[in-house]
Amino acid sequence: MLYLLSEMRDALPVLNLLKYLTFRTFMATATGFIIAVAMGSRFIAWMRARQGKGQPIRKEGPERHVLEKAGTPTMGGLMILAGMVGGTMLWADLTNVYVWVVLMVTLAFGVLGFMDDYDKVTKQTTAGVSGRVKLGIQALVAVAAVTILVMFGQVSPDTPQLSTSVAFPIFKRLLLDLGWFYVAFGAFVIIGASNAVNLTDGLDGLAIVPVMIAAATFGLIAYLVGNYNFAQYLQVHFVPGTGEIAVFCGAIIGAGLGFLWYNAPPAKIFMGDTGSLALGGALGAVAVATKHEIVLAIVGGLFVAEALSVMIQVAYFKRTGKRIFLMAPIHHHFEKLGWAESTVVIRFWIVSLILAAIGLATLKLR
Repeated sequence: MLYLLSEMRDALPVLNLLKYLTFRTFMATATGFIIAVAMGSRFIAWMRARQGKGQPIRKEGPERHVLEKAGTPTMGGLMILAGMVGGTMLWADLTNVYVWVVLMVTLAFGVLGFMDDYDKVTKQTTAGVSGRVKLGIQALVAVAAVTILVMFGQVSPDTPQLSTSVAFPIFKRLLLDLGWFYVAFGAFVIIGASNAVNLTDGLDGLAIVPVMIAAATFGLIAYLVGNYNFAQYLQVHFVPGTGEIAVFCGAIIGAGLGFLWYNAPPAKIFMGDTGSLALGGALGAVAVATKHEIVLAIVGGLFVAEALSVMIQVAYFKRTGKRIFLMAPIHHHFEKLGWAESTVVIRFWIVSLILAAIGLATLKLR
Protein backbone atom coordinates (compact mmCIF):
# COMPACT_ATOMS: atom_id res chain seq x y z
CA MET A 1 0.00 0.00 0.00
CA LEU A 2 2.69 2.50 1.04
CA TYR A 3 4.71 1.46 -2.02
CA LEU A 4 2.37 3.58 -4.14
CA LEU A 5 3.60 6.68 -2.30
CA SER A 6 6.98 6.22 -3.98
CA GLU A 7 5.44 7.91 -7.04
CA MET A 8 5.48 11.13 -5.00
CA ARG A 9 9.23 10.96 -4.35
CA ASP A 10 9.91 14.06 -6.45
CA ALA A 11 7.84 16.13 -4.05
CA LEU A 12 9.17 14.37 -0.94
CA PRO A 13 12.58 12.72 -1.61
CA VAL A 14 12.43 10.56 1.53
CA LEU A 15 9.69 8.53 -0.16
CA ASN A 16 12.34 7.22 -2.55
CA LEU A 17 13.14 4.69 0.20
CA LEU A 18 9.90 2.93 -0.69
CA LYS A 19 11.39 1.93 -4.04
CA TYR A 20 13.98 -0.22 -2.29
CA LEU A 21 12.87 -3.79 -1.77
CA THR A 22 15.33 -4.31 1.08
CA PHE A 23 13.93 -1.33 3.01
CA ARG A 24 10.34 -2.49 2.60
CA THR A 25 11.27 -6.05 3.62
CA PHE A 26 12.86 -4.77 6.80
CA MET A 27 9.84 -2.58 7.54
CA ALA A 28 7.47 -5.50 6.92
CA THR A 29 9.47 -7.51 9.45
CA ALA A 30 9.26 -4.72 12.03
CA THR A 31 5.55 -4.18 11.36
CA GLY A 32 4.74 -7.88 11.68
CA PHE A 33 6.60 -8.04 14.98
CA ILE A 34 4.93 -4.95 16.43
CA ILE A 35 1.44 -6.13 15.48
CA ALA A 36 1.93 -9.62 16.94
CA VAL A 37 3.47 -8.36 20.18
CA ALA A 38 0.89 -5.60 20.57
CA MET A 39 -1.92 -8.15 20.23
CA GLY A 40 -0.27 -10.56 22.64
CA SER A 41 -1.28 -10.06 26.27
CA ARG A 42 -4.87 -8.92 25.71
CA PHE A 43 -5.47 -11.48 22.99
CA ILE A 44 -4.15 -14.33 25.13
CA ALA A 45 -6.28 -13.22 28.10
CA TRP A 46 -9.32 -12.97 25.82
CA MET A 47 -8.72 -16.42 24.35
CA ARG A 48 -8.08 -17.95 27.76
CA ALA A 49 -11.39 -16.57 29.06
CA ARG A 50 -13.32 -18.01 26.10
CA GLN A 51 -11.57 -21.34 25.64
CA GLY A 52 -11.88 -22.52 29.23
CA LYS A 53 -9.91 -25.77 29.28
CA GLY A 54 -7.82 -24.67 26.31
CA GLN A 55 -6.58 -26.93 23.54
CA PRO A 56 -7.18 -30.65 24.13
CA ILE A 57 -3.88 -32.54 24.47
CA ARG A 58 -3.39 -36.10 23.16
CA LYS A 59 -3.50 -38.33 26.24
CA GLU A 60 -1.19 -40.90 24.64
CA GLY A 61 1.61 -38.34 24.54
CA PRO A 62 4.46 -38.09 27.08
CA GLU A 63 2.90 -37.75 30.55
CA ARG A 64 4.90 -34.65 31.43
CA HIS A 65 3.92 -33.09 28.12
CA VAL A 66 0.20 -33.69 28.77
CA LEU A 67 0.32 -32.24 32.29
CA GLU A 68 2.32 -29.13 31.37
CA LYS A 69 0.36 -28.20 28.24
CA ALA A 70 -3.16 -28.75 29.55
CA GLY A 71 -5.23 -25.57 29.73
CA THR A 72 -3.05 -23.52 27.37
CA PRO A 73 -5.18 -21.55 24.89
CA THR A 74 -4.77 -22.10 21.16
CA MET A 75 -5.49 -20.14 17.94
CA GLY A 76 -2.38 -18.03 18.47
CA GLY A 77 -1.99 -18.32 14.73
CA LEU A 78 -4.38 -15.36 14.53
CA MET A 79 -1.59 -13.20 15.99
CA ILE A 80 0.79 -14.47 13.32
CA LEU A 81 -1.73 -13.93 10.53
CA ALA A 82 -2.45 -10.39 11.71
CA GLY A 83 1.25 -9.55 11.68
CA MET A 84 1.84 -11.21 8.31
CA VAL A 85 -1.11 -9.58 6.60
CA GLY A 86 -0.48 -6.19 8.19
CA GLY A 87 3.20 -6.16 7.27
CA THR A 88 2.57 -7.35 3.72
CA MET A 89 -0.37 -5.06 2.98
CA LEU A 90 1.50 -2.00 4.24
CA TRP A 91 4.83 -2.53 2.52
CA ALA A 92 4.40 -4.80 -0.51
CA ASP A 93 3.55 -3.77 -4.06
CA LEU A 94 -0.11 -4.73 -4.15
CA THR A 95 -0.17 -4.74 -7.95
CA ASN A 96 2.05 -7.84 -7.88
CA VAL A 97 0.21 -11.10 -8.60
CA TYR A 98 2.65 -13.19 -6.56
CA VAL A 99 1.87 -11.21 -3.41
CA TRP A 100 -1.85 -11.85 -3.76
CA VAL A 101 -1.42 -15.56 -4.51
CA VAL A 102 0.73 -16.25 -1.43
CA LEU A 103 -1.64 -14.17 0.70
CA MET A 104 -4.63 -16.05 -0.69
CA VAL A 105 -3.12 -19.43 0.19
CA THR A 106 -2.06 -18.24 3.64
CA LEU A 107 -5.43 -16.78 4.58
CA ALA A 108 -7.46 -19.66 3.13
CA PHE A 109 -5.38 -22.23 5.01
CA GLY A 110 -5.56 -20.04 8.10
CA VAL A 111 -9.37 -20.03 7.95
CA LEU A 112 -9.35 -23.81 7.55
CA GLY A 113 -7.05 -24.12 10.55
CA PHE A 114 -9.29 -21.82 12.57
CA MET A 115 -12.29 -24.02 11.79
CA ASP A 116 -10.29 -27.04 12.94
CA ASP A 117 -9.15 -25.35 16.17
CA TYR A 118 -12.65 -24.04 16.91
CA ASP A 119 -14.09 -27.54 16.50
CA LYS A 120 -11.48 -29.01 18.84
CA VAL A 121 -11.95 -26.38 21.54
CA THR A 122 -15.74 -26.27 21.52
CA LYS A 123 -16.10 -30.06 21.48
CA GLN A 124 -13.00 -30.69 23.63
CA THR A 125 -11.69 -33.31 21.24
CA THR A 126 -8.44 -33.76 19.33
CA ALA A 127 -10.31 -34.79 16.16
CA GLY A 128 -11.35 -31.43 14.67
CA VAL A 129 -12.36 -31.16 11.01
CA SER A 130 -12.26 -34.52 9.26
CA GLY A 131 -9.12 -35.31 7.32
CA ARG A 132 -10.98 -35.72 4.03
CA VAL A 133 -12.73 -32.36 4.31
CA LYS A 134 -9.50 -30.65 5.29
CA LEU A 135 -7.57 -32.22 2.42
CA GLY A 136 -10.34 -31.40 -0.05
CA ILE A 137 -10.35 -27.71 0.88
CA GLN A 138 -6.57 -27.56 0.77
CA ALA A 139 -6.59 -29.15 -2.68
CA LEU A 140 -9.12 -26.64 -4.05
CA VAL A 141 -7.15 -23.66 -2.74
CA ALA A 142 -3.77 -25.03 -3.86
CA VAL A 143 -4.97 -25.93 -7.36
CA ALA A 144 -6.50 -22.47 -7.76
CA ALA A 145 -3.29 -20.79 -6.58
CA VAL A 146 -0.98 -22.77 -8.89
CA THR A 147 -3.33 -22.25 -11.84
CA ILE A 148 -3.20 -18.49 -11.28
CA LEU A 149 0.60 -18.61 -11.10
CA VAL A 150 0.81 -20.56 -14.36
CA MET A 151 -1.66 -18.31 -16.19
CA PHE A 152 -0.75 -14.88 -14.85
CA GLY A 153 2.77 -15.19 -13.46
CA GLN A 154 5.51 -13.34 -15.32
CA VAL A 155 7.87 -15.42 -17.46
CA SER A 156 11.38 -14.60 -18.63
CA PRO A 157 11.77 -14.62 -22.45
CA ASP A 158 14.80 -16.87 -21.93
CA THR A 159 12.70 -19.68 -20.42
CA PRO A 160 9.07 -19.31 -21.55
CA GLN A 161 8.28 -22.89 -20.42
CA LEU A 162 9.39 -22.18 -16.83
CA SER A 163 5.85 -21.57 -15.54
CA THR A 164 4.95 -25.25 -16.01
CA SER A 165 8.38 -26.72 -15.33
CA VAL A 166 10.24 -28.08 -12.33
CA ALA A 167 13.74 -26.66 -11.89
CA PHE A 168 16.43 -28.75 -10.25
CA PRO A 169 19.10 -27.42 -7.89
CA ILE A 170 22.75 -27.77 -8.94
CA PHE A 171 21.79 -28.57 -12.58
CA LYS A 172 21.50 -25.03 -13.92
CA ARG A 173 19.79 -25.80 -17.25
CA LEU A 174 17.77 -28.85 -16.32
CA LEU A 175 14.02 -28.24 -16.54
CA LEU A 176 11.27 -30.84 -16.48
CA ASP A 177 8.28 -29.40 -18.32
CA LEU A 178 5.16 -31.05 -16.90
CA GLY A 179 2.67 -29.00 -18.89
CA TRP A 180 -0.61 -28.68 -17.03
CA PHE A 181 0.38 -31.62 -14.80
CA TYR A 182 2.50 -29.02 -13.05
CA VAL A 183 -0.68 -27.75 -11.38
CA ALA A 184 -1.03 -31.08 -9.56
CA PHE A 185 2.67 -31.05 -8.64
CA GLY A 186 2.54 -27.48 -7.33
CA ALA A 187 -0.62 -28.23 -5.34
CA PHE A 188 1.10 -31.27 -3.82
CA VAL A 189 4.02 -29.07 -2.70
CA ILE A 190 1.69 -26.54 -1.05
CA ILE A 191 -0.50 -29.16 0.66
CA GLY A 192 2.50 -31.22 1.73
CA ALA A 193 4.27 -28.21 3.23
CA SER A 194 1.12 -27.15 5.09
CA ASN A 195 0.54 -30.54 6.69
CA ALA A 196 4.23 -31.11 7.42
CA VAL A 197 4.45 -27.87 9.43
CA ASN A 198 1.20 -28.82 11.15
CA LEU A 199 2.73 -32.13 12.29
CA THR A 200 5.88 -30.36 13.50
CA ASP A 201 3.92 -28.03 15.78
CA GLY A 202 3.96 -30.08 18.96
CA LEU A 203 6.42 -28.43 21.38
CA ASP A 204 6.89 -24.82 22.53
CA GLY A 205 8.73 -22.94 19.79
CA LEU A 206 9.46 -26.07 17.79
CA ALA A 207 7.63 -25.10 14.59
CA ILE A 208 7.81 -21.31 14.54
CA VAL A 209 11.61 -20.95 14.54
CA PRO A 210 12.22 -23.41 11.64
CA VAL A 211 9.41 -21.62 9.78
CA MET A 212 11.18 -18.30 10.29
CA ILE A 213 14.48 -19.83 9.17
CA ALA A 214 12.80 -21.17 6.02
CA ALA A 215 11.07 -17.81 5.44
CA ALA A 216 14.39 -15.98 5.72
CA THR A 217 15.97 -18.43 3.28
CA PHE A 218 13.17 -18.09 0.75
CA GLY A 219 13.04 -14.35 1.23
CA LEU A 220 16.63 -14.25 0.02
CA ILE A 221 15.88 -16.69 -2.79
CA ALA A 222 12.90 -14.59 -3.91
CA TYR A 223 15.05 -11.47 -3.90
CA LEU A 224 17.76 -13.13 -5.98
CA VAL A 225 15.61 -14.94 -8.58
CA GLY A 226 13.47 -11.84 -8.99
CA ASN A 227 16.52 -9.73 -9.88
CA TYR A 228 17.84 -10.32 -13.39
CA ASN A 229 21.46 -9.42 -12.58
CA PHE A 230 21.68 -11.65 -9.51
CA ALA A 231 19.90 -14.49 -11.32
CA GLN A 232 22.37 -14.28 -14.19
CA TYR A 233 25.37 -14.19 -11.84
CA LEU A 234 24.17 -17.19 -9.84
CA GLN A 235 22.92 -18.94 -13.00
CA VAL A 236 19.48 -19.54 -11.51
CA HIS A 237 16.26 -19.13 -13.44
CA PHE A 238 15.03 -15.54 -13.51
CA VAL A 239 11.40 -15.23 -12.40
CA PRO A 240 10.28 -11.61 -12.92
CA GLY A 241 8.21 -10.11 -10.12
CA THR A 242 9.00 -12.69 -7.44
CA GLY A 243 11.35 -10.31 -5.64
CA GLU A 244 8.29 -8.77 -4.03
CA ILE A 245 7.71 -12.04 -2.15
CA ALA A 246 10.70 -11.06 0.02
CA VAL A 247 8.43 -8.50 1.70
CA PHE A 248 5.93 -11.25 2.50
CA CYS A 249 8.71 -13.45 3.90
CA GLY A 250 9.89 -10.53 6.02
CA ALA A 251 6.39 -10.19 7.44
CA ILE A 252 6.42 -13.92 8.32
CA ILE A 253 9.68 -13.47 10.22
CA GLY A 254 8.43 -10.43 12.13
CA ALA A 255 5.07 -11.97 13.01
CA GLY A 256 6.82 -15.21 13.97
CA LEU A 257 9.16 -13.37 16.32
CA GLY A 258 6.20 -11.58 17.87
CA PHE A 259 4.42 -14.89 18.41
CA LEU A 260 7.58 -16.51 19.81
CA TRP A 261 7.63 -13.75 22.43
CA TYR A 262 4.62 -15.49 23.98
CA ASN A 263 5.22 -19.04 22.73
CA ALA A 264 8.69 -19.38 24.26
CA PRO A 265 8.72 -22.08 26.97
CA PRO A 266 6.52 -22.24 28.90
CA ALA A 267 4.10 -21.22 26.15
CA LYS A 268 1.28 -18.86 27.04
CA ILE A 269 -0.51 -19.74 23.81
CA PHE A 270 -0.24 -22.28 20.98
CA MET A 271 -0.42 -21.33 17.32
CA GLY A 272 -2.82 -24.21 16.64
CA ASP A 273 -3.80 -25.31 13.17
CA THR A 274 -4.72 -21.68 12.50
CA GLY A 275 -1.04 -20.88 12.40
CA SER A 276 0.63 -24.12 11.34
CA LEU A 277 -1.55 -24.83 8.29
CA ALA A 278 -1.27 -21.20 7.16
CA LEU A 279 2.49 -20.98 7.62
CA GLY A 280 3.15 -24.28 5.88
CA GLY A 281 0.90 -23.30 3.00
CA ALA A 282 2.70 -19.95 2.78
CA LEU A 283 6.11 -21.62 2.48
CA GLY A 284 4.79 -24.03 -0.14
CA ALA A 285 3.26 -21.21 -2.18
CA VAL A 286 6.49 -19.19 -2.01
CA ALA A 287 8.52 -22.22 -3.17
CA VAL A 288 6.18 -22.78 -6.14
CA ALA A 289 6.20 -19.09 -7.10
CA THR A 290 10.01 -18.86 -7.02
CA LYS A 291 10.42 -22.22 -8.83
CA HIS A 292 12.41 -23.69 -5.95
CA GLU A 293 10.06 -26.48 -4.94
CA ILE A 294 12.82 -29.06 -4.53
CA VAL A 295 14.95 -26.66 -2.49
CA LEU A 296 12.00 -26.38 -0.08
CA ALA A 297 12.38 -30.11 0.62
CA ILE A 298 15.97 -29.38 1.64
CA VAL A 299 15.43 -26.17 3.60
CA GLY A 300 12.30 -27.62 5.20
CA GLY A 301 13.91 -31.01 5.71
CA LEU A 302 12.88 -30.97 9.37
CA PHE A 303 9.23 -30.72 8.35
CA VAL A 304 9.74 -33.52 5.83
CA ALA A 305 11.26 -35.75 8.52
CA GLU A 306 8.36 -35.07 10.88
CA ALA A 307 5.80 -35.93 8.20
CA LEU A 308 7.70 -39.05 7.09
CA SER A 309 7.94 -40.29 10.67
CA VAL A 310 4.15 -40.25 10.92
CA MET A 311 3.62 -41.94 7.56
CA ILE A 312 6.22 -44.62 8.28
CA GLN A 313 4.81 -45.25 11.74
CA VAL A 314 1.24 -45.61 10.50
CA ALA A 315 2.17 -47.81 7.52
CA TYR A 316 4.42 -50.09 9.57
CA PHE A 317 1.88 -50.43 12.38
CA LYS A 318 -0.91 -51.36 9.97
CA ARG A 319 1.33 -53.96 8.37
CA THR A 320 2.92 -55.52 11.45
CA GLY A 321 1.06 -54.24 14.51
CA LYS A 322 4.38 -52.89 15.82
CA ARG A 323 5.91 -49.40 16.04
CA ILE A 324 9.22 -48.17 14.69
CA PHE A 325 9.26 -45.01 16.78
CA LEU A 326 8.26 -44.81 20.43
CA MET A 327 5.79 -42.16 19.30
CA ALA A 328 5.24 -40.10 16.17
CA PRO A 329 5.78 -37.35 15.09
CA ILE A 330 9.46 -37.90 15.73
CA HIS A 331 9.89 -35.06 18.25
CA HIS A 332 7.76 -37.10 20.66
CA HIS A 333 10.03 -40.11 20.05
CA PHE A 334 12.93 -38.14 21.48
CA GLU A 335 10.79 -37.00 24.41
CA LYS A 336 9.99 -40.65 25.13
CA LEU A 337 13.74 -41.36 25.07
CA GLY A 338 14.11 -38.93 27.95
CA TRP A 339 15.26 -35.78 26.15
CA ALA A 340 14.08 -32.57 27.81
CA GLU A 341 11.64 -30.54 25.72
CA SER A 342 14.11 -27.65 25.44
CA THR A 343 16.80 -30.08 24.24
CA VAL A 344 14.57 -31.43 21.47
CA VAL A 345 13.52 -27.94 20.39
CA ILE A 346 16.99 -26.38 20.30
CA ARG A 347 18.57 -29.35 18.52
CA PHE A 348 15.81 -29.26 15.92
CA TRP A 349 16.48 -25.54 15.46
CA ILE A 350 20.15 -26.34 14.83
CA VAL A 351 19.17 -28.94 12.24
CA SER A 352 16.95 -26.35 10.53
CA LEU A 353 19.82 -23.86 10.33
CA ILE A 354 22.12 -26.47 8.80
CA LEU A 355 19.48 -27.46 6.23
CA ALA A 356 18.88 -23.81 5.35
CA ALA A 357 22.62 -23.35 4.73
CA ILE A 358 22.63 -26.41 2.47
CA GLY A 359 19.59 -25.09 0.61
CA LEU A 360 21.26 -21.73 0.02
CA ALA A 361 24.45 -23.45 -1.12
CA THR A 362 22.52 -24.95 -4.04
CA LEU A 363 22.18 -21.43 -5.46
CA LYS A 364 25.89 -21.28 -6.11
CA LEU A 365 26.55 -24.96 -6.88
CA ARG A 366 25.56 -24.84 -10.53
